[in-house]
Amino acid sequence: MFGLHYNLERSAVGLVAFIVLVASIGGLIEIAPLFTIDETVEQAPDMRVYTPLEVAGRNIYIREGCYACHSQMIRTLRDEVERYGPYSLAVESSYDHPQLWGSKRTGPDLARLGNKYSDAWHTTHLNNPRDLVPESKMPAYRWLLRDQLQADDLGEHLAALRAVGVPYTDEQIANASLDAYGQANPDSAAAGGVAERYGDATNIRLFDGEATRLTDMDALVAYLQVLGNLTDAAHQPQPEAE
Repeated sequence: MFGLHYNLERSAVGLVAFIVLVASIGGLIEIAPLFTIDETVEQAPDMRVYTPLEVAGRNIYIREGCYACHSQMIRTLRDEVERYGPYSLAVESSYDHPQLWGSKRTGPDLARLGNKYSDAWHTTHLNNPRDLVPESKMPAYRWLLRDQLQADDLGEHLAALRAVGVPYTDEQIANASLDAYGQANPDSAAAGGVAERYGDATNIRLFDGEATRLTDMDALVAYLQVLGNLTDAAHQPQPEAE
């Protein structure tokens, strides 16, 4: 073994050829499963896309580094399923770019957080976590209530997501900014268009409790309230492995 290693180091061509061979084997092992992805990823006919407001909230979630302390992937372990709910399926992340599965849990997993708590709970918790959980180590995000959401460019965000496979329509892209406002203002004329374009199950309400303006808090709470609710696939009986 040491003789082979010694001879390879003395031959530049041999060393390069060996590196290419090893890299090719590793690449094949990683790439080959992708050819069977249609057979391994579940189908979810009821899967819906994120609304523009939820996309904005997801961007804020990434911007504030929430993924560093909260995972969004429930493993198949019994204790995780009993605590958080059905284990995560690949199809639930099919419209996530990038995926936010996470690898560390300072706080609980959020994969099935949607509609578990009220909007007021989330707003209070994000504004100052210790108002609800005295022992919480989570920082306060008070500026979310103060800062107005930048919604003018949401159409561009949806267009970029469509470019990587998310099935947004031209109408959804054209009305992105208006739909973001309408989703957080149920009494506005724009609210009806949100339900029409994204379905009656869409959360349309005053997420931060105020109708006067659209805030970062509206967007983030809207995103948190839809986690685990884009499809009902995880709650359906799963086929047994052969």
